Amino acid sequence: MKWFNDSKITLLLLAFVVPVMLTAGSANGDFTFGEPVNLGSVVNGPSSSESICCVSSDGLEMYIESDRAGGYGDWDLWVLKRTAIDKDWGPPENLGPVVNTLYEEGEPCLSADGLTLYFTSSPGRFLGGNDIFLTTRATRSSPWRTPVNLGPTINDSAIDVNPWISTDGLELYFGSYRGGGYGRCDIYVARRATEGDAWGAPVNLGPVVNSGYEDQFPCLSPDGLLLFFSDHNIHNLPRPGGYGSSDMWVSRRPTTQGSWGAPVNLGPQVNGPYADHGPRVSPDGLTLYFSSLDRPGGYGRWDIWQAPIIPLVDFNGDGIVDLKDFSKLAQYWSQNKSSVDVGPMPWGDGSVDIQDVAVLAGYWLKEIGLIAYWKLDETQGAIAHDSVGDNDGTLNDSPVWQPNAGKVNGALELDGTDDYVSTPSVLDPAAGAFSVFAWIKGGAPGQVIVSQVGGVNWLLADATEGKLMTELTIAGRLARPLLSQTIVADGNWHRVGLTWDGKNRILYVDNVEVAKDTQASLAGSQGGLYIGAGKGLELGSFWSGLVDDVRLYDRAVTP
Repeated sequence: MKWFNDSKITLLLLAFVVPVMLTAGSANGDFTFGEPVNLGSVVNGPSSSESICCVSSDGLEMYIESDRAGGYGDWDLWVLKRTAIDKDWGPPENLGPVVNTLYEEGEPCLSADGLTLYFTSSPGRFLGGNDIFLTTRATRSSPWRTPVNLGPTINDSAIDVNPWISTDGLELYFGSYRGGGYGRCDIYVARRATEGDAWGAPVNLGPVVNSGYEDQFPCLSPDGLLLFFSDHNIHNLPRPGGYGSSDMWVSRRPTTQGSWGAPVNLGPQVNGPYADHGPRVSPDGLTLYFSSLDRPGGYGRWDIWQAPIIPLVDFNGDGIVDLKDFSKLAQYWSQNKSSVDVGPMPWGDGSVDIQDVAVLAGYWLKEIGLIAYWKLDETQGAIAHDSVGDNDGTLNDSPVWQPNAGKVNGALELDGTDDYVSTPSVLDPAAGAFSVFAWIKGGAPGQVIVSQVGGVNWLLADATEGKLMTELTIAGRLARPLLSQTIVADGNWHRVGLTWDGKNRILYVDNVEVAKDTQASLAGSQGGLYIGAGKGLELGSFWSGLVDDVRLYDRAVTP
């Protein structure tokens, strides 16, 4: 089917989805995250702390709080600008002494029209320990006016923080340490009928969203159907079910008048063993911004990061987006089916329609999350090409290309003595969910299929009987390998694999789960990979036989 161009795909899809029109419903699709990327040294200072707060509706302004030099107080409000959404951010500009004071200003949130900025300020101009203010401007190019306290309806004698205004301007979410809640800090919402009306009394979101811990930093998605927030453990334990000292979560509601559902952790791809908080979603719903404490690869103590939000369009879980997935979408045309509602936002819009078709077409014949793929189909040379990235492998000693002997086209034959393939660094196992799969034939007990330099052996045949196992485990004394009862070093072709979803290690042989256990985390390593040899090129660790079609994913794949 690879010969289809975009227009032929569209015509083909319309031919079988249009006749299946049924009743409309309310739905939300599923999504995941790509690899987090630091926003760089222009945004993040070398000796300061930055926290992302909001991005304007046109995507051209980013408001942050920072304690960097050049401000007026402890923490100040700053804005970064860019000329287009595909351009880099310019340097931070302080909002000036009208907004910033000797006190601590933070957590700005901009209204959809860009003319009102909500923020918090601590002691000096307050009703409580921390209050919510707003400042306005006449136009987007006008200066900000003197801030106004939102008054006792919103602010009370406790600490009130993290304001977030909905796109329609009719809901104001914020965190508060006031009494009567469920934890040390809870999320509240105040509502009004029109933007000209006064705010009603704040309402606690209740025990479905709020826990016995600290829940704050609310952020609504642009369509108002998702509520992102984070637990905060400076004064308390983190919310259970997370991955670090503080984590980011999301709750859904079916409509803007519906009730919020039970929160779900955003997972180990964005929640590391660090303090990750302040989730903020771009106006198009395709990027998650957040702040992280001491995450490797940063510039200061608190840095701002971003990660792509990716719709899960591999509906049947076979690893590739093709006609099977389009057919599954067509079955639920205009229905309330959350699993296939993926557009225009990654979580859908409440109706399975042509916008979901457009999203699906963008992933046509792509393997989701595939970050390295060594087909091993070459016929000569010393390079094993990575067909999806820049991680070409190098043949060491004298492996032999076997173009007609592979399970999927060609394969590479290793002699079991000193042949192997080395690659650049591709993935840190501690960074989040991942999977590795390969076809193998031959081998002997104790020989290794895939390992990481400076790390451990990812996939190998155990030293006794040649059963598939992994030594990739949690760091420390509690580390234990995972051993299956399935022999793979028997001279037959086998597809072997390892996945980790952030909590579970799973071994597969021939697409069947053969071993599984729970791991809270995995030991990290930044080294490159060895294909067909142990992590230290130990004698007896070299694979003897064929290796084919080695794939590495940044998600947990279900074969």
